[in-house]
Amino acid sequence: MAIVSAYTIIRGLALFHLTLGVLFLRNPKMIADQNIVFVLGEAMKLPTPRDFNKPSAASAFIALLFAFLGISDLTALSLSDEVAEQYWGTQTPVRISFLFGVTGYAYLFREGGMFANSGRHYKPSVGDGLKNSIVFTWGFIELAAWFWVFITIRDERRQRTIRLIQKRQKEAEMM
Repeated sequence: MAIVSAYTIIRGLALFHLTLGVLFLRNPKMIADQNIVFVLGEAMKLPTPRDFNKPSAASAFIALLFAFLGISDLTALSLSDEVAEQYWGTQTPVRISFLFGVTGYAYLFREGGMFANSGRHYKPSVGDGLKNSIVFTWGFIELAAWFWVFITIRDERRQRTIRLIQKRQKEAEMM
């Protein structure tokens, strides 16, 4: 059995999202200057955008999205056990897939990356803003956390199934 339950991890992630929302609203430079953003950005040879040096309309919108994500996750945690198990059982793989795509895109399509556009016919695309150290770090950390949630949910489901089988065996023996 896991030391930390899946719902505790999800609560932590929801509070992390709310914290990111506040930071993106008030001081986005603090996020851009974090050591983990620098280390992962340098390791993956990704640029650190300077757009986060001061609050802007874009960082305020990002703050709203993170706050919405955090509040909706906290609300979903208050569902009944059966509904919550189904919700998080389907939500977790979707989030992992999305985050894997975002993280992979930021790395593989970066300048000098495996699938990077180059040459004289290169035209900047809409997705160029996603190829930076902040997006990669966020995607990587979230991917690791949601994978932890996925594994924990799977382990908890297995433990519940084992307990149910043992209970039914004991009931069958008594008859």
